[in-house]
Amino acid sequence: MLVDHFGRRITYLRVSVTDRCNLRCIYCMPQQGVVKKAHQAMMTYEEIARVVGVAAEHGVREVRLTGGEPLVRPDLPVLVSMLAQIPGIEDLSLTTNGILLEGMARELVEAGLQRVNVSLDTLDEDKFRRITRGGRLEQVWRGIETAEASGLKPLKINAVAMRGVNDDELVDLAGLSIVHPWHVRFIELMPLTGQLPRGEGFPGPEEMFMSVAEIMERVSILGLTAAQKNSGCGPASLYQAEGGQGLIGFIPAVSAHFCASCNRLRLTADGNLRPCLLDNIEVNLLSPLRTGEDILPYLERAVKLKPEKHQLNGEAYSAGRSMHEIGG
Repeated sequence: MLVDHFGRRITYLRVSVTDRCNLRCIYCMPQQGVVKKAHQAMMTYEEIARVVGVAAEHGVREVRLTGGEPLVRPDLPVLVSMLAQIPGIEDLSLTTNGILLEGMARELVEAGLQRVNVSLDTLDEDKFRRITRGGRLEQVWRGIETAEASGLKPLKINAVAMRGVNDDELVDLAGLSIVHPWHVRFIELMPLTGQLPRGEGFPGPEEMFMSVAEIMERVSILGLTAAQKNSGCGPASLYQAEGGQGLIGFIPAVSAHFCASCNRLRLTADGNLRPCLLDNIEVNLLSPLRTGEDILPYLERAVKLKPEKHQLNGEAYSAGRSMHEIGG
């Protein structure tokens, strides 16, 4: 088993398959985009599968594919199929902005994908276009419907709560769990540096932040009852609205961190293991992969370097990379 110095067993690996994205969300990627890395600097599907295979041999049971936007990487179902066949992997999921999901959901299911999380911060078309700097909400909505019809259940909606941006829609977003069997999860805005400025008409990042306590207070009008956590729920505290078919989750990434129970490592698209989302420690895997070395010692090293807790304290923190590079 992979166990860190604080007794936490590592059972979850997040795999960023690309740092590219077809949107430019204000809290994730600079408006001008980023410098594209050379093709040879990125992990191949075979290399990713090798890492996941070794991790699975030593206790990793959940794998989530992220980006950037994972669906922009060509032939992603090929990778999904490779990972779905690895012994020990019990849960294979993906986080997406949903733009390309309509055309790919069925193929992903056939390849072995089990679940999908869709990032959706607003139900307003104009606001969606502003937050994503050009995205079309109707594409995401069709993708969500296709994903559900294809069997990617339970479908989860991830919403970053932002004061002055979408705080007037928190109840409407939570209400999706009443009219649909979907899980809606509210995530605190992480005050990372490197993405500023966020554009005309948006508050500053400090003004945007909303704690989970405040988010819950806004949503409590729906009559929340605590719900039991199941596998795959991650760090979210779960509730059910009155008459709800799905669940509402709250993730206090900043105000009340969940580091004591963190069970994950992150693999960046350029082949670095990151023990903590919000710590700049990385262990390079690409070089040993390409020289044929045993990569288990590198996995073990990353686990041993895992900090007790992240460095967020409500103030801006430089994560070294922008969010799109480390998979969120």
